[in-house]
Amino acid sequence: MRLGVRAHDFGKLPVEELAAAIAAKGFTSIQLALAKAIPNIDTSLGRLSPGLANYIGETFHKHGIHIAVLGCYINPVHPDPDERRKVLARFKEHIRMARDFGCSIVATETGSANADCSFHPDNPSPKMLQELIGNVAQLVEEAEKFGVFVCIEGVTHHTMSTPQKIRQVLEAIDSPNLQVLFDPVNLTPADNPQSYQTILQESLELFGDRIFVLHAKDFAIENGSKKTVPIGRGLMDWEYVLKEILRQKPYLEILVEDNKPDTIMESAGHIQNVLTKLAIR
Repeated sequence: MRLGVRAHDFGKLPVEELAAAIAAKGFTSIQLALAKAIPNIDTSLGRLSPGLANYIGETFHKHGIHIAVLGCYINPVHPDPDERRKVLARFKEHIRMARDFGCSIVATETGSANADCSFHPDNPSPKMLQELIGNVAQLVEEAEKFGVFVCIEGVTHHTMSTPQKIRQVLEAIDSPNLQVLFDPVNLTPADNPQSYQTILQESLELFGDRIFVLHAKDFAIENGSKKTVPIGRGLMDWEYVLKEILRQKPYLEILVEDNKPDTIMESAGHIQNVLTKLAIR
């Protein structure tokens, strides 16, 4: 079973160096956010081409690494209309080039009424959810043309903040080209950290069939806020999580995220030990 990482958790490096560094740790798949991971190539709006995508994809493939997800994390409900048009256009450009990277998934979180995606009191409102649905629908329409999947990721302080809202978005857009990148930590509220088991079960019931990718990390509560910690040192029971999810979605892409280079192997090792215990190879 493939176990991957976010490429930029290894730092920002030229493509060849980045691929070699990730392969040296034994990982075989990545989530690649171009602007966060690659310093010496301009990947801003209008710069991508099939040639560039093939070069990057083939470089990782040469090192035995599959690009599982193109991370194009935008604010799809950005308060500035001009900026919103630009970020949606950039996401569509990723969709058009995804297959040239050797990838079929482009992913984003769902943003905020604040430009920096921090919490805004309007985020939970039905109006914001409807705005999100309208903008994501544009992305999905583009994805349908190119045979690519848009994966959306819920976060407690964003517009799509609960399993129920994820279900609402999926039902409103109603396209097989819209799927879910599931992060149980991101959906767990800081004021009720033990609710992750309930959130997991609700998620599996409401959209388990639509989960295409799983983010793996762990968390602790510090001064009332969530703090990312290496997997196995926090509050999440990953044996429980993986047992429940993989029963429904065998061979799901698992991407360890939000680690520093010196903790990636600890976190990945914990997940691998759980998979071995569950007899999943």
